[in-house]
Amino acid sequence: MDDDLKKNILKSGTSLVGIVCKDGVVMAGDKKTTLGGQIVSNKTTNKVEKVNDFILVSGTGVSSDIEMSKKLVRAELKLKELRDKKRPTVREAASLVAMISYKNIRQPSMVQYMVGLMVGGVNENGEAELYSIGVDGSIMRVEDYDANLSSGMPYILGLLERQYKKDLSVEQGVELAIEAIKSSSERDTASGYGVDVFTITKDGIKQVSKQTARAVYTEEN
Repeated sequence: MDDDLKKNILKSGTSLVGIVCKDGVVMAGDKKTTLGGQIVSNKTTNKVEKVNDFILVSGTGVSSDIEMSKKLVRAELKLKELRDKKRPTVREAASLVAMISYKNIRQPSMVQYMVGLMVGGVNENGEAELYSIGVDGSIMRVEDYDANLSSGMPYILGLLERQYKKDLSVEQGVELAIEAIKSSSERDTASGYGVDVFTITKDGIKQVSKQTARAVYTEEN
């Protein structure tokens, strides 16, 4: 029973990327969700989402755990803002996500909590930041780029090792993020069906690209 449950649980294999640019941060993800890594269950999943007006979260792992983490973060950040009478920093938001991950993996459960998350946002002073949260609750500020533990990570990091430059503009970062997700989708069976891209700058968070991949069949002569 336990093995059957684990094999059929809804998982987001995922290609995620976060890129730090000279004037902001770019975050992107693909749109495929699978059952047990074998059956495609959703082709339109939003893997990068706003939890409020200044924080983005993206995740890889068990879909229900990712969604619950986002709900908890959204609620806790709102409560913290009301208590402190000021909005939390990006670092504080990332620390909250890390705490949730750390707590969840140490609680006995029928289905193990295994979620990797990325948190990006903009502080009140206009500074954009990006953090990567490990499945163990570890937290790392990203200074250049990251793909967390997404299944497309090897392909994304291989591409970015060659093409990333420290002084990238946000516009260049968007193009690079799209290329990274598309490249990983070509080889990673758990990724695909489109790309969602967001920018984080002093002007706020914007979704700048939403692409959908469609299969086209042609006759060969």
